[in-house]
Amino acid sequence: MSENRLDPETLQEVIDTLKKFSIKHFPKEKRLEWDKRDFFPEELVRKMLSPDLGLHLLFLPEEYGGLGGGAYDIYRVSEEMAKIDLGMATAFLAISLGTDPLRVGGTPEQKKQWMTRIAEEGLIVAYGATEPGAGSDLASLKTHAEPVYEGENKIAYRLSGVKQFITNGSVADIYSILAVTPGGPSFFIVEKGTPGLGYGKKEEKHGIRLSNTSQVVLDNVLVPADQLIGIQEGQGISQAVSVFGYTRLMVAAFGLGGGEAALACAIDYGKQREQFGKALVEMQGYTHKLLIPNAIHLEAARAYIEEIASRLDAGESGLETEGAIAKLFATEAGNRAADAAIQAHGGYGYTHEYEVEKIKRDVRITTIYEGTSEIMQQTIAKSRWAKFLQTKGGFYERIAKEMDEIAQQVPGLGTHSLATSIRIFLIAMEYIREKRLTREQYILFQMADMIAFLETAAALCRKSWHLQKIPSAYSSYLKSVSQIYTAEVLAMVSQNAFFYLTAFGASHQSDVQKLHEACYPKETAGCYLGLSQAMSLAGAYLVG
Repeated sequence: MSENRLDPETLQEVIDTLKKFSIKHFPKEKRLEWDKRDFFPEELVRKMLSPDLGLHLLFLPEEYGGLGGGAYDIYRVSEEMAKIDLGMATAFLAISLGTDPLRVGGTPEQKKQWMTRIAEEGLIVAYGATEPGAGSDLASLKTHAEPVYEGENKIAYRLSGVKQFITNGSVADIYSILAVTPGGPSFFIVEKGTPGLGYGKKEEKHGIRLSNTSQVVLDNVLVPADQLIGIQEGQGISQAVSVFGYTRLMVAAFGLGGGEAALACAIDYGKQREQFGKALVEMQGYTHKLLIPNAIHLEAARAYIEEIASRLDAGESGLETEGAIAKLFATEAGNRAADAAIQAHGGYGYTHEYEVEKIKRDVRITTIYEGTSEIMQQTIAKSRWAKFLQTKGGFYERIAKEMDEIAQQVPGLGTHSLATSIRIFLIAMEYIREKRLTREQYILFQMADMIAFLETAAALCRKSWHLQKIPSAYSSYLKSVSQIYTAEVLAMVSQNAFFYLTAFGASHQSDVQKLHEACYPKETAGCYLGLSQAMSLAGAYLVG
């Protein structure tokens, strides 16, 4: 077990505590009522931070009074919170996000002072980076921090500016504020009640209405110089970027949890509702269209999140691209699952009485905050394009060979399909290089989608392969899921590579013919055999 992860028993205790608390204090009736009223249950959030529960201790280091949980632990708790209510999850995990600049950039003295206070006093924290004109583009910050001198000694900074869409914005006890200093963007710790610190109106949001979101206004806010995180100016962007792999993984867990909650509602409804003398879950129009595809994507998302969380807990750094892949794929999968759950409920799904309507509104934000899906696509494509050029395709060829080896050991997992997909993708990448198509942003977006599908499929295959060593109903289910998903990835890569490269890169018929032969090699046909049976097995497992 990684030294940066809780033991399974402690993690389960935290999750059980959360579940018991939610059953008592966050029942469905209250969640729906609070959503209707656009109400933030601040009292209950503070109770979650109290010494009796101390759920926030999960993401604080042990030396400052926390539990020292790792990425895997916070992913699991984030997922469980999202299943309960994404608004509440957003409010709670924003506390973790707010401590991140301190965690990665604070001096030992700053960490001891502030993290100990957060642990012992149960402080609500807010993260203030986004501005009205600077969302994911942190380089466009307008908030300034002007040094204040006493003689030659720098004693303080005066912060002025406006922060937008800040979770816990008007209820936080302390804020991590990103502002431009003479030495560059830097994070500051600002305490509630500091003169000049104010709040705009509470945002009336489409979803996550159980969270508090508002502007934070800084009007000549005087902050002592020792509250510049890390003491050195100009470290803010690097501090923010260094935790993207971590924070975006948590938002991916939100998408996963929200999607799972929606899927569970659809399965329960399908068991109870009858049409033409049959339960809906006995009909392929219900299972094969609305349940199975979404369950498969959520399983792929889970496998990838778990893999990246484990790598983070093992001390690996520089996983910003992996965090972006996790967020892009899991949040889009969760959003689609929630949409399908509304469809699965028919007219009832469109009413407030059935919670799937609320889940859909809530999970939609996960594709937007902490970087939109489009920002994720741009990030993934540029990073993996550089990796492709640097390794001359070796990065992905190694994965293809790994899948070939697994196929020899355990056939039927779809690893052969995935290896074929990767090699088609590599031909496509070489074509993009030859035609210089990276100048087309839309090609970059398509590249990112293929990358996300390929890498999540690899994680799913690895997980399924390992679980085959311990036979169970779940391992059999995951084998079917892997087989279906890798075939879907193959179809997607073949189609997208041919369609978009022809549309943007082909100039005559010979180009079209060349692309068609590359994207639809003869060996792909056999990769779709047996999928009907695999879908039936997956459906039977889902509905019990």
